[in-house]
Formats: sequence, C-alpha cells, structure tokens
Amino acid sequence: MCGIAGCYQQADGQKLVDIMTDRIAHRGPDSAGTWSHDTDRVSAQLGFRRLSIIDLSSAADQPLRKDGLTIVYNGELYNYKALRAELQGFGVRFRTSSDTEVVLEAWRRWGAEALGRFRGMFAFALVDERTGDLVLARDPFGIKPLYYLPRGGGVVFASELKSLVAAVGAELRIEPGALIASMLYYWLPEQRCSIDGVRKLPAGSWALITPDGNVSARQYWQITDVAARAAAGPPADLRAVVEESVAAHLVSDVPISSFLSGGLDSSIVTVLAHQANPGIDAYTITFRPEDQRLEAMPDDAVYARKVAARYGISLHEIEIEPDIVDMLPRIVDVLDEPIGDPAAINTLLMCEAAHERGVKVILSGMGADELFGGYRKHLACVLAGRYRRLPGAVRHGVIRPAVRWLPVTAGGRGLRYARWAKRFLTFAELAEEPRFRRSYTLYDPAELVALVSPDLAGYVDDVVAEHSEIYHDNALTDEVSRMCLADARMFLPGLNLGYTDRSSMAASVEVRVPFVDPVVAEAAFSIPGSAKIRGRQGKAALKRAAESWLPDEIVYRPKASFSAPLRAWVRGDLRELVADVLVGGRLVQSGMIRRAAVGELVAANQEGREDFSKQIWQLLTLELWYRHAQSQGVAA
Repeated sequence: MCGIAGCYQQADGQKLVDIMTDRIAHRGPDSAGTWSHDTDRVSAQLGFRRLSIIDLSSAADQPLRKDGLTIVYNGELYNYKALRAELQGFGVRFRTSSDTEVVLEAWRRWGAEALGRFRGMFAFALVDERTGDLVLARDPFGIKPLYYLPRGGGVVFASELKSLVAAVGAELRIEPGALIASMLYYWLPEQRCSIDGVRKLPAGSWALITPDGNVSARQYWQITDVAARAAAGPPADLRAVVEESVAAHLVSDVPISSFLSGGLDSSIVTVLAHQANPGIDAYTITFRPEDQRLEAMPDDAVYARKVAARYGISLHEIEIEPDIVDMLPRIVDVLDEPIGDPAAINTLLMCEAAHERGVKVILSGMGADELFGGYRKHLACVLAGRYRRLPGAVRHGVIRPAVRWLPVTAGGRGLRYARWAKRFLTFAELAEEPRFRRSYTLYDPAELVALVSPDLAGYVDDVVAEHSEIYHDNALTDEVSRMCLADARMFLPGLNLGYTDRSSMAASVEVRVPFVDPVVAEAAFSIPGSAKIRGRQGKAALKRAAESWLPDEIVYRPKASFSAPLRAWVRGDLRELVADVLVGGRLVQSGMIRRAAVGELVAANQEGREDFSKQIWQLLTLELWYRHAQSQGVAA
C-alpha cells in the first residue's frame, strides 16, 4: 500500500511530482522515489511513497523500471503468486518477490486483459518508453483512489486530491455541484469531484494517454454486468466464497490485525482470519458512557470481548475521546473532499493506535452491508411497502401526527426509536427510487433547495437526477437487489471506501476489505432479495452462512453501526464552533447557504425538537473544507 503521483507532458513535471509526492508522505513512510523520462516527444515523471508489505527489500522499491516499462503501483495483488508462476511458465524472469513486478510483467504479456486476471485492490500508472504512452488503471470497486487533472496537452495525477491541490492549487476552483452533492449525501459520489476539472478514474477502468494528448478510457469490469449474470444463475455457496476470500486477503510479509466491532461482518472476517492465521489480533473502539447515552448507542465492545474470548483472539480496546474541536480541521484535511461522516475519526484514531504498535495491515468487514442487504435503510424501504398498505386515515390521521410530536431526546438520553420513526416517515410513502434515496440522504430536494442560494437550485435537480439514472441502470428484478447494487456503485465507493482509505493511510496503515471482492460480489447477487431480507431480518443469507462460524448471540444480535457520538459532540463540545464557524461562516456570508435556514436547523437540534445532528455536522465540515481549500489557493 502506497502513494503515487505523476506528470505527463508537463514542462514543470519534475517540480510538480516532487511537491505531490511530499504531500502524501503519510501513505508511504518506508521509502520514496521519483523517475523521469524525457525525449523530443515525451515528458513523463513518476513519484512514489512506499509502505512496505510484500517483499520488504529495497529491490522492490518504486518507481520500478524494467526493460522499457516503468510503474508506480498502490495496492495489493492477492493472487500475485499464481500469476507469477504462470508468467514464469512463459519464460519471464523476476528480480524481486513483489506483486509490483508481477503487475508490470502481466501488463507486458497480456496488456489490458491482465486487469481481469488481477484479484486485489490497486491503482497504478505505467509508462511504456517504446511508445511513450501512459496507462492509468484502477481496481474493480475503486478501493484505491486515483485522481487526475487534464492539463495542457497531458495530465497530472495522484493518489490523493491534496497532492494536486498542493502542486497546482492556484489553477483550480471549487465545483459548486459537488458541494450540493455533499450536502445531500454527506459524501461525494464517485462521479463528482469537489475541484472543478479534476476527475476520479472510474472503478474497474483504465485509461490510455498518448503523446499527442489523446485520452481514451475503457471499462474492464462493471458490477451491473456481474449482478445481472449472477442473478440469472444458481445461488452461490456463501460459506465457501467468504472463507476463500478472507484467506486470499491474508497474503503479506508483515503481521496482520483485524477490526472487531462485535458486529456480524467484522466478527466473520476476524474469526476466519484467526482460524487461518492464529497470530492475528484485533482492535475495537469504546466511547465515554455519557456520549453513549445521548447517542443511544449499544455497547459494541461487549460483543467484541465475547468474540475475542471465545476464539482466543488478543483484543486491543481504543477509547474514542478526542478533542473534537482540534480534531475537526485535521480530519477535514485527511479526507480531501467534503465527507461528513464522523466514523472517519474512529478509523483514523484506531489506525493510529495500531500503527503505534507496529501494525501495517488491518482487515475490515466493510462491504457486507452493501452487498447483502444489511443496512437499516434496506429493511426500512421493504417495510415501507407494508406501511403503505395501511388505511390512509391511520397513516395520516394517527401515526404521522403522533410521530411528529415525539422528542428525540429526554433527560440527557437519546431516543433512537423516535429518531428512526421520524426518519421513516420522510420516505415511507414515496416511490421506490426516491424512497431509497431519501432513506439515507440528509434532505429531500425541496428542503435542500430551501437551504441553498437560488442560484444553486439547478444543481440539486442534477444531483437527484444522477441518483435516479444510476439506480435504474440495471436489469435486476427485485427491489432489495436493486438497492444493494446502487449502494455498491455509490455509497460504498463514495463514502465507506473513500474515508477508510484516507483515514487509514493518514496513519500509514493499510485496510483490506475481503467482502469488497469481485468473487464475493458475484456470489452476493446470485442470492435473490427475498433471501437477503426475510421478515424483519436483514442480511439473512449471510447470517445463515455465519451460523457455521459464530454463535447465534453474535449472528443475530441487533444491528449496530460503526459510528461516533455525533449528537453529544454537536450539542456539547462543538456548540460554540457551530455558532461561530458555521452560522457566521463563509458559506453563509457568500450566500451559498441561507443564514435563516441554518439557524433553524441549529435551534431545532439544540432544543431536542428534531435530530439534525448529521446535517449540522456535514455543514460544519463543509465550511471547514471550504476554508481549507481557499487557504490552498483554490478559487471559490
């Protein structure tokens, strides 16, 4: 796991690469390097920061140059040993034991067809000195990031947006549509970038840039195709698929640890990994009791301890008690883009604690909820169909008025069922696609239009239309599978993979996600929606498979989320910051968001009438991101 940067056909390429590589030093503290290639028709520079995990020798340092090909590669190829053996059968001679050299030789042998053979997470850039071409490529799910900026007759690219901003920030400007998307979702879909002109190489794609400036991008893997094919075939053996994926993700020349929240997904990954490698230990988080009360959070650490004790796993507990006022500007810088999910802080602090103990690799159960229908929103949307069958007089005359008057806090304790009921009624009577969108976004379109400047209202329509287009872009026949597919294309890469990569790599730790795997995805979509959600049980098919690995107490425990004491922070630690920085901030002063609307959100939340903690947190982080971007020279 590493950080890459590069320039192609840039007169100031070496200077920019040096700046970009230094800016992502946290991604690779073990070694650094640059490479330059200049001829009368091609100028290419590559930069690299290394976190050594496979082949720890200096021979595997990058940029790696061999027989006219030079590569910088961020990621891990879990099947590199099998590919290496296959290439050796063709007469290829290797000089390292790294997966990087396997990627380079696989490209030489098979070209773009090699990408379909790779099993892992990766983003890489490769220069062919013979043709002068530059190749950029990214893994099927977009686990590893890759940003690029067309500039002049070439491109500038890097693992993190902050690299590009550090190098050419004065040439850039903020993209208003992305800010609207962030307000709606509290994260950014992969199709959008917060900086105008900068693009994210799409997941499952590669791009060829030629010396004459031509750029051609092509998909080599699309989850919509995989889902359609899988849905038309027989159900997969989930036990075998998940066991094999976890085992595949254990390839490493350094010790591996695991996140263990005590929930189903992390417990599956941790226990299976520990069975394959008894040396694996685990990390979990705890919170202050007063924060848990206001958040109405279950004590997940109790379950983590039970799993660890039952299977003999060494468990390290990390209490999350940050100085959140000081932490906010830091996490805004770490995340690169306006992502308003406080779970990123959990990941950062846990990875820092692991890093201090010498850990470089941690496993995560991320991805199972998206692929197997495990989120509350999935179940809520299914239940909404049943709710709509109730008589209108009951829905509108009894339930809605009663829920409207429910407080969300009482006596310093959060009332999560009241929060859930209020949220449920915001989408329960909508049609399928808008119902799903509203089940996890912060506003309905009219509410968001009322919050922002009238000049930005058109962007709201655009963002909502993009969601509809992606949601309907499939041939699946059941609602649950369509929701899972939409999550795999939007929520998973836009939020969870994004914040996990930035937060973990800020601590120089690699996070691996065995559920976010093409083989697992195909198995997931071979399971019909009716088997994913049964009655009021989400993730039912995965739970049945997990009965062979875990006790029922863990498999069928109530759903919890990898969250933070957001409500306690917003109503307590951050109260003054909300008043000073948000309500009187630059977004309000610029007219981008309306002062009165923000003031009402804050007042209703502080008084306990409504729960707008997520909205306030997102707006506060957006304000800080906006200021930070401008401080780097980016124009508003």
